[in-house]
Amino acid sequence: MPIRAVLWDIDDTLFDHTAAAATGMARHIAAEGLPPGHATAEEAVAEWQRLSRRHWARLAAGETDWEGQSRDRAREFLGRPLDDAEADAWFARHVAHYESAWALFPDVVPALDALVGTYRHAVLSNAAQDPQHRKLTALGVRDRFESLLCAVELGVSKPAPEAFLASCAALALEPHEVLYVGDEPDIDAAGATAAGLAGVWLDRLGRGGRPELVRITGLDQLPGLLAGDTRFGAPDTFG
Repeated sequence: MPIRAVLWDIDDTLFDHTAAAATGMARHIAAEGLPPGHATAEEAVAEWQRLSRRHWARLAAGETDWEGQSRDRAREFLGRPLDDAEADAWFARHVAHYESAWALFPDVVPALDALVGTYRHAVLSNAAQDPQHRKLTALGVRDRFESLLCAVELGVSKPAPEAFLASCAALALEPHEVLYVGDEPDIDAAGATAAGLAGVWLDRLGRGGRPELVRITGLDQLPGLLAGDTRFGAPDTFG
């Protein structure tokens, strides 16, 4: 049975989260000052990114909530105690800088335009629904997607099959009728494949090294991949 819908990851697939996070924190440090224990702004930005990955994993696993992870990140990054109001205020100022750097990857809208009318579209993210909805709305593409499901509200995160199957259920489609596109080989492509979907690894950095996965290096390759179907031919030949 042919693919009927494309299910998308958001961060570092549609939206250049890595660049926005680095730029936003650099602007925040310039405004607030370099935190103690960091020799340079570059070192501090790298530490913030490490902390963000760890605390987002805690959020996706249900170990904390949105406010908890943001407060914990602020306290750990600054290396000093903050009450909730202080942590919330500091984090809100950071978010303003982060949002000022938001941008879609240049290949996103052309790919969505090329697929419109042929495939349905939805989103599955290992984040929280409200910020991801606001992000897609601000970037002008929220109306492109029929559904937006996120790990925090689902109570389960990728690569668990239940996360992918929940999105298929929201589309009223069988897993084999849905293709998932994401930038993480294990969490996204391999996880989707294990759940019975067609999984595609969007390897924007050209890392390679996963010949068992279907891999593309840009979304400009996705329409041709789907048009060829036949379950995409030989893996790792689309980079």
